[in-house]
Amino acid sequence: MIRLEKRPSPSRFWTMLTPVLAVVLTMIAGGLMFAILGKPPVEAIRTIFWDPLFGEFAYYFAPQLLVKAGPLILIAIGLSLGFRAGIWNIGAEGQYIIGALVGGGVGLAVYPSDSPFLFPLMVIAGGLGGFAWAMIPALLRTAFRTNEILVSLLLVYVAENIMASMALGLMRNPDGAGFPGSRNFKDYPAAFNDELVTGVGMHWGVLAAFIAVIFAYILLQRHMLGFQIKLTGQSPRAAVFGGVRPARLVIFCLGISGMLAGLAGLFEVTGPSGQITTDFNQGYGFTAIIVAFLGRLHPVGILLAGLLMALTYIGGDAAQLNLGLPSSAIQAFQGMLLFFLLGVDILSNFRIRFRKREVV
Repeated sequence: MIRLEKRPSPSRFWTMLTPVLAVVLTMIAGGLMFAILGKPPVEAIRTIFWDPLFGEFAYYFAPQLLVKAGPLILIAIGLSLGFRAGIWNIGAEGQYIIGALVGGGVGLAVYPSDSPFLFPLMVIAGGLGGFAWAMIPALLRTAFRTNEILVSLLLVYVAENIMASMALGLMRNPDGAGFPGSRNFKDYPAAFNDELVTGVGMHWGVLAAFIAVIFAYILLQRHMLGFQIKLTGQSPRAAVFGGVRPARLVIFCLGISGMLAGLAGLFEVTGPSGQITTDFNQGYGFTAIIVAFLGRLHPVGILLAGLLMALTYIGGDAAQLNLGLPSSAIQAFQGMLLFFLLGVDILSNFRIRFRKREVV
């Protein structure tokens, strides 16, 4: 018989190994899925993980790694703080959208401004937009004890409809011949999030992601608030007795995650995406949940997980182009990462024991 035995404390060995094991299992299961679809599994895995960095066209794909990783890391860092405290913000996608709309709207409202203060003002507005959208589930939970998972998730669909309305109405480009979508920020120098180093992919959003990693590490390792976040996640009752105010912690964690998601949306709409459209969002808010857990809710782990997930985005695009894989297969492949991570994570808290069945 096989049974699970609770460990006295989580295993540090398995805590470190399970993300690696989850990636390996994802490759195996993904290879089987690609084979079922009639595609060469080894070539598909190589195209996703190897070719973007070391293949013939690596010079083109490699800079995109930072472009894709930036918003994932930025959003995942904010989510991880709440997840550690047992505060579940599942609506970062909506906060990402609202941040882009509010921050981008500031720039479009004063078009064609050439003020050097415009882009910093847009950044502040984008962060505040995401923060304000996250305050809806935060205040509803603290005031009425509603479930922040449901509220934050449902607000994503509200944000998507607001985005579509803006792209078709108030923010539509007046010179766009009636097509949906705002002006292109690439043609608006004062509001454009250009590369800081040409050809590398490093823009202000990527830099903000690295800064967020550093600050999150300091907060969790060196600050009393970080201790309170970890204590609340491990034992809410002990945290209350220790002086933690749950309502304030909910507002802080949801506010920070919303602000970082809003910043990610602003940096994306003024940079790689370039404009507000009816389908501007690319699912970064949901994918960042996978990144947060794949990185074990640790800032450095999230940095590495974000780069890995960005690699699957870039390699997935290459696999679709070169091998004819459907985009849904790539999305399923990315989802397998979280599935296997949650599955093998049980080894961190439980031991597998084998014993002979007793004969009665």
